[in-house]
Amino acid sequence: MSPETAKSQETKAKLLEGALRTLTEQGIAKVSARTIAAAAGVNQALVFYHFGSVDELLAAACRYGAERTVSRYRPRFAAVTTLSELLVVGREIHEQERAGGHVALLGQLLAGAQTHESLGPATAAGLELWITEIEQVLVRVLDRTPFGEFVDAPGLARAVAASFVGIELYEGVDAVGATAALDALEQLGSLVGALEELGPVAQRAVRHRLRRSGRR
Repeated sequence: MSPETAKSQETKAKLLEGALRTLTEQGIAKVSARTIAAAAGVNQALVFYHFGSVDELLAAACRYGAERTVSRYRPRFAAVTTLSELLVVGREIHEQERAGGHVALLGQLLAGAQTHESLGPATAAGLELWITEIEQVLVRVLDRTPFGEFVDAPGLARAVAASFVGIELYEGVDAVGATAALDALEQLGSLVGALEELGPVAQRAVRHRLRRSGRR
């Protein structure tokens, strides 16, 4: 890699980090080439040189932030063996991301998607990275239960992701209610876990009952 290429990549990384920091600390309403460049410690003309527009930089920063965060938790997802564990991991991630300011960042991205056209697809692509990880866990975990053949894993993965997004945003106005919602999800996971512990005969009976219900 030439020194010029390395310098260019370093500047782009600074701008991506600066965009994420500006969104988190100042909100979407304060985002501009000037505020991002100030956060990145570079000349604001470099925003347009490297990304073309502020909106394109924001979209790139959204994808960059999501890819970095998901990759950090990928080993945790890979180690999950039950639905209960998945929900526990989800709660741990929620706490860590909130402490790091990333829940506030998600809120700003979702708000910004209403007025910045390029942010909608970028935010959706970022969420899709989480959904893919969750879906892989669900397929692996539910295959060991009586529910495996009856559950739409892709749809359930999106429901789980949407639930956590909703809880993260809800927490800002009702922290107690958000905690209760997370507790309820963990209780649901425990109920499924109890079914996982059933013996082969009982599991066959559950599958038979679910198949009969599905034919109605």
